[in-house]
Amino acid sequence: MSRFRFGFLRIGFLGGFLGALVSRAAMRRGPVVAFLRVLESEAVGGAAVSKSNPKSKQMSIGRKKFNMDPKKGIEYLIDHGLLKNTPEDIAQFLHKGEGLNKTAIGDYLGERNDFNQSVLDAFVCLHDFTDLILVQALRQFLWSFRLPGEAQKIDRMMERFAHRYCELNPAIFKNPDTCFVLSFAIIMLNTSLHNPAVKDKQTIEQFIAMNRGIDNGDDLPRELLESLYESIKTEPFKIPEDDGNDLMHTFFNPDREGWLMKQGGRYKSWKRRWFILNDNCLYYFEYTTDKEPRGIIPLENIEVREVQDRNKPNCFELYATSTDFIKACKTDSEGKVVEGKHTVYRMSAATPEEKEEWIKCIRQSISHNPFYDMLAKRKKNIQKNSSR
Repeated sequence: MSRFRFGFLRIGFLGGFLGALVSRAAMRRGPVVAFLRVLESEAVGGAAVSKSNPKSKQMSIGRKKFNMDPKKGIEYLIDHGLLKNTPEDIAQFLHKGEGLNKTAIGDYLGERNDFNQSVLDAFVCLHDFTDLILVQALRQFLWSFRLPGEAQKIDRMMERFAHRYCELNPAIFKNPDTCFVLSFAIIMLNTSLHNPAVKDKQTIEQFIAMNRGIDNGDDLPRELLESLYESIKTEPFKIPEDDGNDLMHTFFNPDREGWLMKQGGRYKSWKRRWFILNDNCLYYFEYTTDKEPRGIIPLENIEVREVQDRNKPNCFELYATSTDFIKACKTDSEGKVVEGKHTVYRMSAATPEEKEEWIKCIRQSISHNPFYDMLAKRKKNIQKNSSR
């Protein structure tokens, strides 16, 4: 590593621009894992897999798994014959990006092990930076994934980028280190000019001064630096949204959220839980900071009603519209996902107003699947005939 590159990273700017460039809402990426496991188990049983195109369903499950845990998602796709276990095939899958969360792509590419770095090499080689000015190449590269939040991961990824750019444009810089340092300077400039939290905006003279002597001790042409500055000033980097996973944003704009007391199933004790209502599901957590819910209740073929309870005020409950248990899942004391065994879920709100609001919002979210009515009717006929 050159003295310029080493000194650049030691300045401490890295942490500063990371906070602005890579900042994102503190996603609870794990809350839906339990539910996905249940969906997967149904698919294995044959109920959820399309008979006409099971590979398509498996690919959909694999993408969801990748968005929650990139390593497990890749393993799933390889095990089901949807990906070859080669860096080139996996890189093509990530570069295409269909249905994939770009934060997850960045996390996977930034891993330190040899195989992931081989995938990163293949991924970078899928980009064609020929005859692009550096800003244009950076725009293309940074749009294909989101930079992870760890400095070491970013270092590896930007190093690959610099080598690829110099390989395709050998006449611009004397060595890849120059491209590496200048790329960071451009990203920092973008943060300085377009982040409202930065009060002292970097001037063009400061940008030029920052990059003196980075080309093997020589200065880069002033015209080049001026053009880079103007490009970023005119058009900031577009940071890709986290897309691809329809469940990723479940907890960002919920229909309702808040604390409720929940009555246990086997043991009728009351415990305080944080509830989130969204996407026709009711999720409950032990703490607001938990990464995974303690339970998930799909709002299918159930109803909600106000009830009186001698021990708690402002109660309401979810109940099954057939004789079956409510279709739900939860984690047990060992962290394993198990099927819920509730015929009702009873909750207590802090005030009558909160109770009414919860009932109203839940009713608006309840969906109805006629399959369960048909199944219930069939069971009743069987029971009726067997009793004769």
